[in-house]
Amino acid sequence: MEYKTRAEVPNEYKWDLSKMYKENNEIEKDIDKVNELTPKILEFKSHIMDSSDSLYNFLKTTEEQDRIITKLYVYSKMAFDVDTKDNKTKALKMKIEKLNEGLSEQFSFIEPEMMESDYETVLKYISENKKLKEYRFYLEDIYRFKPHSLSQKEEDIYVRALNAFGNCSETFNNINNADIDLGYIKNENGEDVKLTQSNYFVFMKSKDRSVRENAFNAMYNYFKNRKNTLASTYVGEIKESSFVTNVKKYNSTLERSLFNDNIDVSVYKNLIDTVHKNLDLMYDYMELRKKMLNLEKLHMYDIYVDLVKCDKDNIPFEEGKKILFEALKPLGEKYLNDLNKAFDEKWIDIYPGEGKRSGAYSWGCYDSYPYLLLNYNDTVDAVSTMGHELGHSMHSYYSKSQNYVDSNYPIFLAEIASTVNEVLINDYMYKNAKTKEEKIFYLVDFLDTVRTTLYRQTMFAEFEMIMHQKEQDGIPLTEEEISNTYYELNKLYYGDNVVSDDNIRYEWSRIPHFYTPFYVYKYATGLSAALSIASRILKGDTETRDNYLVFLSSGGNDYPLNILKKVGVDMETPKPIEEALSLFEEKQKILKKLIK
Repeated sequence: MEYKTRAEVPNEYKWDLSKMYKENNEIEKDIDKVNELTPKILEFKSHIMDSSDSLYNFLKTTEEQDRIITKLYVYSKMAFDVDTKDNKTKALKMKIEKLNEGLSEQFSFIEPEMMESDYETVLKYISENKKLKEYRFYLEDIYRFKPHSLSQKEEDIYVRALNAFGNCSETFNNINNADIDLGYIKNENGEDVKLTQSNYFVFMKSKDRSVRENAFNAMYNYFKNRKNTLASTYVGEIKESSFVTNVKKYNSTLERSLFNDNIDVSVYKNLIDTVHKNLDLMYDYMELRKKMLNLEKLHMYDIYVDLVKCDKDNIPFEEGKKILFEALKPLGEKYLNDLNKAFDEKWIDIYPGEGKRSGAYSWGCYDSYPYLLLNYNDTVDAVSTMGHELGHSMHSYYSKSQNYVDSNYPIFLAEIASTVNEVLINDYMYKNAKTKEEKIFYLVDFLDTVRTTLYRQTMFAEFEMIMHQKEQDGIPLTEEEISNTYYELNKLYYGDNVVSDDNIRYEWSRIPHFYTPFYVYKYATGLSAALSIASRILKGDTETRDNYLVFLSSGGNDYPLNILKKVGVDMETPKPIEEALSLFEEKQKILKKLIK
């Protein structure tokens, strides 16, 4: 179901943003309130740490402003996303963005001023003023960065330097998006079709092998022909990261990237080591794929094609909702009752429409519902996507039991709740499949999730670690050095059962996440944690189920590794990753029996 204009969409299919603002004058009042609070915050300049009362009043005032500006930003962005052709919502979004930028510039004094005091002073103030207890963890986390903080003068120079940087990722984005031209390939019907980033994986799933091969080579020839420019942009990004690392006094960029979440480098390396010890499971799966596709040799362009066709792609929204509630029953009655609020209170914008942003997301703020934007299209994937985004929304909903400053859960934990829902939906669809082909479809869907998220993202993570270490060791990062390193890793992770086509050596050059160093490992750790949790819940472990709700309600009131331990997941050990890979092995055995 798709609508031409926003006005044509029935209200029952729209999210209800009026719970945030009913009228424009309410928005203007909040904008005025933000502007009124700015001089009050500036009055604290040079006085933030004067006393426990001064610190508390400063924190309360900045929190008040932050809550309002966040609400304004979330509202303006979501109102724009459902109708990007509406100039009024676009103008509002730009106005709020400009307001936010101005605040950042005016408040640059805050961190350096706070860091002039030591944490012992903060602890003294907390003991003197009990009201400061709600900011205890927030302040503790801030002061962890003291050894890496700069003076006000140094900070000004540092910020100016960062503003001068950033062109590497921008250049990459232009090559990867704005200026990309992949040419034409022939589709299954022999027709010339323009290849794009968005339809590439459609062709990689084609049953016609020549279509897959041509799409693969067209994609990578484009990047191969720009390999030296892209090597330059990537090395530039690595050098920028190295600059920040050195200025902020970290031992390595990896250490700096993990420091935000208070995670030791050993957790990152443990992921890589554990996956290395279980590469044989990946090799077995590639052999199984080769057998099911009846191919003499499995190439890189053969690893995404569906092994069976699933005809269950006619699931209207109401039926998808029923599937969702049945699939998530193992999470317990409380979770389901709270989940129902998403539908009763109209958190969800359901159907696609002209001018509506593509894709899906869950978003909101402390003073709003945890809204969902969907483009529901009656497919199995649409049901899974709805479950995924609702996982995020429920995590946000439960996290609001915390104080404002402790309510935001870190990115390291963000994908766990969404992935738990996906695993439960996949398990339900498999168990309720009517045919052998359907069962195979859902098994392969699970196996491919592990392959692409646990194995492939770990390969990316290892590549990043090697590249940044080589820069630190003074090894020249030529295009050949980068491409050869990536190619050898690809061969290691996929094994002899897959032909590592020469063009795959340039895959590194089209991965946007490499311009956000050491981010991708969180996908692998998140999936491992989610599989560990979901598998125990599916086995009827009520203690894990109850502790999972505690996990969801913790927000960001502690460091992520500590929060995960509340639900029995210790990422400082190999166990969660081993449990995930054990499940990968178990599902492969079931698949082998089905195809005999």
